[in-house]
Amino acid sequence: MHYKRTNIITSAPKAPEASVLIIYTGGTLGMIHDKDGTLQPFDFASILDHVPSLRQLELNLTVIAFTRPVDSTNITPTEWQEIGSLIYEAYNDFDGFVVLHGTDTMAYSASALSFMIENLSKPIIFTGAQLPISSLRSDARENLVTALEIAAAKRNGKALVPEVCIYFDYKLFRGNRSKKVESLYFDAFESENYPALAESGVIINYNHPAILKSEIAGDVLLHRELDENVAILKLYPGMTKAYAASVIHTPGLKGLVVETFGAGNAPTADWFTTLLASAIKKGVIVVNVSQCPGGRVMQGRYKTSKQLKEIGVVSGMDLTLEAAITKLMILLGEEGDQQKIGTLMQTPKCGELSLD
Repeated sequence: MHYKRTNIITSAPKAPEASVLIIYTGGTLGMIHDKDGTLQPFDFASILDHVPSLRQLELNLTVIAFTRPVDSTNITPTEWQEIGSLIYEAYNDFDGFVVLHGTDTMAYSASALSFMIENLSKPIIFTGAQLPISSLRSDARENLVTALEIAAAKRNGKALVPEVCIYFDYKLFRGNRSKKVESLYFDAFESENYPALAESGVIINYNHPAILKSEIAGDVLLHRELDENVAILKLYPGMTKAYAASVIHTPGLKGLVVETFGAGNAPTADWFTTLLASAIKKGVIVVNVSQCPGGRVMQGRYKTSKQLKEIGVVSGMDLTLEAAITKLMILLGEEGDQQKIGTLMQTPKCGELSLD
């Protein structure tokens, strides 16, 4: 993939207080209206003209932009690998990172990066916008400025938020706890099962007890291997055997996330249980997550989930769908043991799930 690199010092002639790498993958934030009214990516060399308030941050910015911006609906694990590699290769040169990304799949990308980059001690902040940066009422300017401020924030010489996060509409969420919930209004993201890490107002109010503590056990590591042989089976009343079988019998399938009802409940029809049990016996990892945006899976609490537990379905606890599917891809890319993968799916790696 090709990139365009731009260096910007926002605070000249003062010495920058921090350095931040911005990675522009695509999305609405980096667009401006052309003379004919169409949207096109703007030149980040002119970012201070579009966001003059950046001059108050006293930062040394480097922008790496994909020469061919990717609409977030077209994001794949290949782009996650590109983003991860760019951060990994530049990790020691910057205090923090901001990833500009389309909103539709941002929660998937933020979840994936949280699992891909191990021993993280610096902020990686995903953000975007609902309106282009050139629009009068655009949310792009505030989202960008505050994301950069958070990426550069330190306390006692250490990063204030050493996590992969999503900043949007005045709130900072843990990336692997986030979901896109709104397509029309500015409050596009929510984190039902975990509190916001910060809220921006007159000041940025950080929720310090909720932020991951940086307990570095070694150098930063990048997990690049992902296995895309996974699928999602969303349950619904009236689901047919043919539909379920078409998903479960996908050629080469190694991992399946089942979106169940409520606290992890599923139909008790013999054919459904038999299909899942057969897949598990063949080595497919089956993970149970709830369709509810909040709450958690409690397999065995009700009769309608007891059979899932008995045949070896892995409880996803309070994992989001986005975190479950991306974590499963990464584990399948590195591990071959079915039981070990099941255990690791239920073991918190970077704050993605709660054990109780």
